[in-house]
Amino acid sequence: YMDIQFPPFLQKGDKVVIVSPSSKIDKQFLKGAKKRIESWGVKVVMGKHAGGSSGRYAGTISQRLKDLQDAMDDPKVKAILCSRGGYGAVHLVDKIDFTAFREHPKWLLGFSDITALHNLFQKNGYASLHSLMEPEEGPCVAYLKDILFGNLPVYTCEKHKLNRQGTAEGILRGGNMAVAYGLRGTPYDIPAEGTILFLEDVSERPHAIERMMYNLKLGGVLEKLSGLIIGQFTEYEENMSLGKELYGALADLVKEYDYPICFDFPVGHVTANFPMINGAEVTL
Repeated sequence: YMDIQFPPFLQKGDKVVIVSPSSKIDKQFLKGAKKRIESWGVKVVMGKHAGGSSGRYAGTISQRLKDLQDAMDDPKVKAILCSRGGYGAVHLVDKIDFTAFREHPKWLLGFSDITALHNLFQKNGYASLHSLMEPEEGPCVAYLKDILFGNLPVYTCEKHKLNRQGTAEGILRGGNMAVAYGLRGTPYDIPAEGTILFLEDVSERPHAIERMMYNLKLGGVLEKLSGLIIGQFTEYEENMSLGKELYGALADLVKEYDYPICFDFPVGHVTANFPMINGAEVTL
């Protein structure tokens, strides 16, 4: 495996910055997130443009870039929470400088559109946290806090009839399917070899998801994986347009491989969105 470095875990009193690299967000959400995270005993600071607005974005490209770069460059910051996804992180991917970050690595938190930044961080050799962004009470927030303070969890989920049994070890990578798909064929693509891949998406039609999955198949990605985790695909109409349910269509696509596959895992645009460490060595 490529050597992936974990940033230092948090301690009480550490500094956390909230930034908005993608779409704009309601300032009430920002206040709520700040309050929740401060209850963990850390100091929370807002990026200058975290509550900003420029069209659908939380600021111009240069404003969003500066907030993220400043947070990455600050030696006192131990974690960067992205306030929300939406769209826009792709604007920043080729403009981020890791020079100062390498001296003081820190955790990046977020999901959905933030998958683009997770890919970037892994390319640069750092683990990051695919996790919920507006922390409400619940088990996922407890898991998130645990991970940030160095207690790594073991997850179990309900069995699914399409699961393929087995055991695999590999590097956990993945996130939002459409966002990752948008980086295929670029230097920010996820490497397939030795990867346990997890995928989720929201508001994508079944045939669009199947098309993206075929790209992974025809591109030789699926055959090289060590394991596969199919998360939550939500907010679409299950109209059997593929002749069967979406999960069934995806299961057909991967039936020739022999690695373990987990369906219906709690990750995605849902309340039960378990935090996943992109870049961690895991056993499935």
